[in-house]
Amino acid sequence: MLTPGLHPRERPSRVVVEGVSPEVDGGRFPVKRTLGEQVAVEADVFADGHDVVTALLRYRAEGEPSWTELAMEPRGNDRWRAAFTVTSLGTWRYTVEGFVDAFRTWRAGLAKKVEAGQVEPVDLLVGAELVEAAAGRARGADAARLAEAAGVLRAEGAVEARARAALDEELGLVMARHPDRSGAAALGRELEVCVERERARYGAWYELFPRSATPEPGRHGTLRDVAARLPYVAGMGFDVLYLPPIHPIGRAHRKGRNNAPAAAAGDVGSPWAIGAAEGGHTALHPELGTLDDFRALLAAARAAGVELALDLALQCSPDHPWVREHPEWFRRRPDGSIQYAENPPKKYQDIYPLDFECARWRELWEALLGVVEFWVGEGVRIFRVDNPHTKPFRFWEWLIATARRRTPELVFLAEAFTRPKVMYQLAKLGFSQSYTYFTWRNTRFELTEYLRELTRAPVKEFFRPSFWPNTPDILPEPLQWGGRPMFQARLVLAATLAASYGVYGPVFEQLEARPLAAGREEYLDSEKYQLRPWDPAAGGTLRDFIARVNQIRRENPALHANEGLVFHRVDDEQLLAYSKARPDGSDGILVVVNLDPHHVHAGWVELALEALGVQPGEPFQVHDLLGGGRYSWSGARNYVEIDPRAAPAQIFRIRRRLRTERDFDYFL
Repeated sequence: MLTPGLHPRERPSRVVVEGVSPEVDGGRFPVKRTLGEQVAVEADVFADGHDVVTALLRYRAEGEPSWTELAMEPRGNDRWRAAFTVTSLGTWRYTVEGFVDAFRTWRAGLAKKVEAGQVEPVDLLVGAELVEAAAGRARGADAARLAEAAGVLRAEGAVEARARAALDEELGLVMARHPDRSGAAALGRELEVCVERERARYGAWYELFPRSATPEPGRHGTLRDVAARLPYVAGMGFDVLYLPPIHPIGRAHRKGRNNAPAAAAGDVGSPWAIGAAEGGHTALHPELGTLDDFRALLAAARAAGVELALDLALQCSPDHPWVREHPEWFRRRPDGSIQYAENPPKKYQDIYPLDFECARWRELWEALLGVVEFWVGEGVRIFRVDNPHTKPFRFWEWLIATARRRTPELVFLAEAFTRPKVMYQLAKLGFSQSYTYFTWRNTRFELTEYLRELTRAPVKEFFRPSFWPNTPDILPEPLQWGGRPMFQARLVLAATLAASYGVYGPVFEQLEARPLAAGREEYLDSEKYQLRPWDPAAGGTLRDFIARVNQIRRENPALHANEGLVFHRVDDEQLLAYSKARPDGSDGILVVVNLDPHHVHAGWVELALEALGVQPGEPFQVHDLLGGGRYSWSGARNYVEIDPRAAPAQIFRIRRRLRTERDFDYFL
């Protein structure tokens, strides 16, 4: 900024660079991408007057000494665009620069004079000076080529022939490599991209309590029992097996079945009441097994093509070793007792929150980082973080950045059922993805509005949603009365609206819908407080349906991202229609879901054909990947009818043109 009344020390640039996107909070936080994705950058770059402006996108991976530059393409109204692909994990940086391009300005004017027959020798001398200056900046063959061109412009001879030489396309390309950027203006800051691996964006999660994995009712499950279940989980097409806390469980104030204030003999307690005489956050519950058993589980998971995610719950039971060794890490009440967790009217006497504002907070932070690094050292690369919104923002920013600096492939899922701005702040600070309000979005209006918020800028640049129809804490009210069709509909919505989704496994799969009490969202006989063995061979489960939906996800790249989501009009309020398509031209996916689990609904879908890459009047095929039907459609209006008793949704693959007569016969 110039100071009024004072001349600038250097000649100011005539160029303005502003309105850069993507950008999160003015560059305070990075935008997010996964390996191999593009970063499409746009900016307003302009100058006073009518001179031609060149805009450049500059980018590099952190640690690279030099920038790569791309010429940005004009989009109209002084808006420019260019894109680059991120090819390594970690931080990338980008910025935008613009300058008045004297040579291109001169060439544009010369072209008009040639067309009007008004070229004068002095016009060519102006160009010769510009080319000679560029030759002085160039080296090697380019310098020689430019010197030769300058000679042509200065030579005697027909003005028209020399002007045509000045307009030669190859000369323009050489000049573009050696522009005069002395009057350039830059954005003035470097923007960042946080590049993570694909699992941060796309994946299907299955939650399983290890202690319930036993094939023998009455016996506490083990990690080896979990390993035996891996082929079953992998067979349903899940990418991640998430385990609630696997640490020793405190005995003091242990909760009983259905969250009873006092435990009876034999009650196993809540896994989130972490810590006992056997150890804390780096120890295993003795009935689950040993570290060797855990390592065997990790190896078995890798062999099955499944990743293991651990719960990171930064809280302690009254029996946790830290309570004795570091009493200063906990908040004490005036009577000297340690403050337990509570969310009135709920009380959690079995859990002590950590005091992140204590005088020894630095030691506490380092200890918690040590917990993460311990399990990373054992091979864990994914953490589901319990209630991160109850810990300081700056702690998470520090912990995630520090852990990722050492292990860039780490993925952190935030279980943050809290206020929107808090959820978004956690995402900006480093969490790879987050639980969402999807669990409570049920009507067409609610789903449409919420997904539009999540998939538009600026939210889409930093927040990756993970959709869960249920969790151990949440049995949503529609699942309590909607029966099998509601479970199926919610699964399809979660799995096709979001690139990353999960289910609280056996409970969802076996249609468990008994609430603790009327009007409550808690499970009766919750697995959080007791052993609940589940028989994988039980009849009537959703196993095959889940496997089919996950197979559809894997086989259709359009479902691997949250971009490209478009909602389509339907004349029945209980039908929700939406599509996903990729810019690479691969087949798109159209989903129609009946939100009413009890009645048949039908209506006309008004397709936004351009979103599907279909030209008006062009015939196209749709293949119902759930039901198997194949249809030939034409035009925007098409009829659908969905009976929830058969299947509450249709997932169509869109084939945009008839390639051959044989293809036509196949699809019909």
